[in-house]
Amino acid sequence: MNTNQSAERTECGVRSAECGMRTEHRALTLQRSPRSAGFTMVEIAISLAVIGFALVAIVGILPIGMGLQKQNRQETIINQDGTIFLEAIRNGAQGLDDLTNYIIGITNDVTRFNPNGTPIPPSSQYGYGPYGSSPQVVVTYPLNSGYRIIGLLSTPKYIPITTKSGTSFANGYISNHVVAYVRSMSGPMSEKYPQTNSAMQDLAFSYRLMPEIITYGTSYDPTFNPKAPIGDQQPLNLQGNLHEVRLTFRWPLVDPKGKAGPNQQSFRCMAGGRLLPTNETNYPVDLAHTLYFFQPGNYTTNFP
Repeated sequence: MNTNQSAERTECGVRSAECGMRTEHRALTLQRSPRSAGFTMVEIAISLAVIGFALVAIVGILPIGMGLQKQNRQETIINQDGTIFLEAIRNGAQGLDDLTNYIIGITNDVTRFNPNGTPIPPSSQYGYGPYGSSPQVVVTYPLNSGYRIIGLLSTPKYIPITTKSGTSFANGYISNHVVAYVRSMSGPMSEKYPQTNSAMQDLAFSYRLMPEIITYGTSYDPTFNPKAPIGDQQPLNLQGNLHEVRLTFRWPLVDPKGKAGPNQQSFRCMAGGRLLPTNETNYPVDLAHTLYFFQPGNYTTNFP
């Protein structure tokens, strides 16, 4: 072996050693570089804790948001249905037969009072449903038309008694408390007619409607003289031709007996025209079979 070959081998060995040292140094450098470093268990635990607290806060707020959304949806339905009932009663509508698909039932608690305001027992409760009426209603009176529904909802709050003189309640009055149990007319189509699934109908949003119709005046004076001066006739004319209509909604219905929840909203308006009583049965005229409708074009100058 000559001297040149030995020198070349020595130089190659030195170069190999240098390459190995450089490779090892590069590996150590990459291993220590922050770009290639991973998360420690402590960092992962802290991250999971932060995410857990955030999820707990979101889950806690979610029911509140869903409750507000549900309440807003129910208020929207009440506003829409309230407008329909208010206009139907004020205009004396007689052809809204579609209401038979949404009215669950109507009750009227009737109490008679003496002229001094003392109630005369016994009180009566008339009940009306889609397929019949309560035993207090002598002739069965089902809610099979919009005519009957609007006529019952238009029953005045107070009715003067001036025809039974000589009895204990002559010149007294009758107080009516009308309550309708209604399935919402607005809302999802899956809950509306012609949906025949009773389970879906039972789950539909329902509410109580309490109409109150009160005449402009509160003095029921049977001695009104139509020949009195104009200034004396005007209040009684207003009493006969101007009424306050107030609809109170309570929702939702929380049990089969009709108990309503804590939500309440009222609608009020003035209705002009005479509140005309009608009777469509062959039974002698009585309160259980009497319907009332506003007649905007019919005015009277006498005491109603």
